[in-house]
Amino acid sequence: MFTREHRPIGTSCHNGRVREDGRLVLAGAPIGQAGDVSPRLREVLRSADVVAAEDTRRLRRLAADLGVEIGGRVVSYYDANEAGRAQELIETLKEGRTVVVITDAGMPGVSDPGYRLTRLAVEEGVTVTALPGPSAVTTALAVSGLPSDRFCFEGFPPRKTGERARRLSALSGEERTMVFFEAPHRLAESLEAMAEAFGAERPAAVCRELTKTYEEVRRGGLAELAAWAAGGVKGEITVVVGGHVPDEGPPDLEALVAEVERRVAAGEQRKAAVAEVAKAAGMPKRELYDAVHR
Repeated sequence: MFTREHRPIGTSCHNGRVREDGRLVLAGAPIGQAGDVSPRLREVLRSADVVAAEDTRRLRRLAADLGVEIGGRVVSYYDANEAGRAQELIETLKEGRTVVVITDAGMPGVSDPGYRLTRLAVEEGVTVTALPGPSAVTTALAVSGLPSDRFCFEGFPPRKTGERARRLSALSGEERTMVFFEAPHRLAESLEAMAEAFGAERPAAVCRELTKTYEEVRRGGLAELAAWAAGGVKGEITVVVGGHVPDEGPPDLEALVAEVERRVAAGEQRKAAVAEVAKAAGMPKRELYDAVHR
């Protein structure tokens, strides 16, 4: 019997049973440069039985740029027809076919069509795999200069002012770096709303046209970025916002005095020790100096 870790492609394990079945492939599309695609994507476009594309014209343009001839049937798969098309594609998968889902850019299912079909495939025990590819989320995070060890993706902020304010207010205490998508014509008002919810000086980066000819990354406080965006911005936009830094409260004065005394005992001048310890603690050195003398 095959284990979960050692079963061949083309089989599926669901509720303990292994069966031969079709294969759903979620294919990452380039977010800018066609040359970023992998050899595996070229091959799967040639060999798949069905390619479900968010925009069939863009798919054919990409295939032409790559010099790839799509071997299977091409069908549209976008927001408006996703629910109905997903059921059709499930039946195709259950017949043992390979279905590739590809969106205009990035990974299917990440603020793009793909989630519903993936969910149905999982429920039906159909094999789901992915061809990893470029993602605006991780690309923007990497170039933002903001902490990337912990982050969350929040998609598009709500369009309505009140809903957006409530959503951002709920995120005001989020300590992870946050990544948002936004339409260029709504960018300025979204940044203003973020400045209101998170603070005008909260560090952020607006990443525009990533990997494309006119790529631009603007970094600064939210209020500063909102003022810049008010002049008009074009292109695909990803916004990265630094997380909330909790207030650590007032410094432990006794511990700071002890640190000064330790430094003095080690041979450091008292005045210099007070200055260094106060600076590190973010407090006035006169206050610490008085405490040391007391």
